[in-house]
Amino acid sequence: MRVAVVAGPDPGHAFPALALCARLRAAGDEPVLFTGPRWFDTAAAAGITARLLRGLAPRAVDDDADAGRRIHERAAHISTELLPDLRGMHPDLVVSDVLTAGGGMAAERLGVPWVELSPHPLYLPSAGLPPIGSGLAPGTGVRGRARDAVLRALTARDIRAGHRQRAAARAGVGLPAADPGPAARLIATLPALEVPRPDWPAHAHVVGPLLWEPTDAVLAPPPGTEPLVVVAPSTAHTGVAGMVETVVEALDGAGVRVAVSMLDTPPPGLPAWVRAGLGRQDVLLREAAVVVGGGGHGLLAKSLLAGVPVVTVPGGGDQWELANRAARHGSSLIVRPSTAAAVRAAVLRILAEPGFTAAAEAAAAGIAEVADPVAICHGVLDRAAVR
Repeated sequence: MRVAVVAGPDPGHAFPALALCARLRAAGDEPVLFTGPRWFDTAAAAGITARLLRGLAPRAVDDDADAGRRIHERAAHISTELLPDLRGMHPDLVVSDVLTAGGGMAAERLGVPWVELSPHPLYLPSAGLPPIGSGLAPGTGVRGRARDAVLRALTARDIRAGHRQRAAARAGVGLPAADPGPAARLIATLPALEVPRPDWPAHAHVVGPLLWEPTDAVLAPPPGTEPLVVVAPSTAHTGVAGMVETVVEALDGAGVRVAVSMLDTPPPGLPAWVRAGLGRQDVLLREAAVVVGGGGHGLLAKSLLAGVPVVTVPGGGDQWELANRAARHGSSLIVRPSTAAAVRAAVLRILAEPGFTAAAEAAAAGIAEVADPVAICHGVLDRAAVR
């Protein structure tokens, strides 16, 4: 099966796409990843073919003040830029990242079945949940359900506007205005981070986190026997700035060692009980007692899958939603706003209370319940073949 996997270059989306390509390749399929050039060498080292996803650069006509318009109009543009490369590849199936909707549009234009990859929980609106992004638990009782209904009503106009923008963008590239959606959705998260909903789509499947290590290098933690705290600043542009400096200030004299895992250059002047740099996070997590991170799904899921609780310092985007889900699960504490005193208190509390680790280990056990994303992709193709 030839599979085109389409994802933007942001690590939170490119890494799950790379992981899916690796799974497809191991199953004997032929994946080709369309993404930004930043990850071409990483893909090649893993034996994955990568090609340039054209159309990613912002255009003069894009309205960054209107997120819905920007997403849908740019998706239509990307679909046009991608179409010649996709046509030349002759894919049997397209997998399109949820934020890189142009991949799905291009697949439709080519007449090829496609699957949506969500590298986080399912964020579709639900008639039984408060709006995604609020961080709220589903309301209970008459007042709780009424609260959720009011909040849904307040966001309904924006959702309708987004549907109109998407319809206009689709029509602009010759597609029917009504969006049929993907043949399946791969929800690449742990069951512990999902929220039950009465209207779960039948074609949406929780497949577990699709995790990727961008390096084979190992970052050795500082020597000693004190508990190891792994810090991973957010890779998203909406993440909290200055996390490394805040954590170092917070944990000075706290009786811990700190390893800072980051893609970028570490800040200068770190003390001897801190090690920082690029290294495999899965290796660091084997020794970690606590993780401090921004609440991005990749690190959160990786930490929980390793049975390590998290101090979450959420920024923007979906980090607030994810932080609250993990906190309600009992495997995380939220620090907001970010202060050294609050970070120190949260780390020391997790170290002192074993219930947080027990909850993280329970989240890890949920991996036994997930579906196989490769089997789902094959099933989509099989069903398309008999139509």
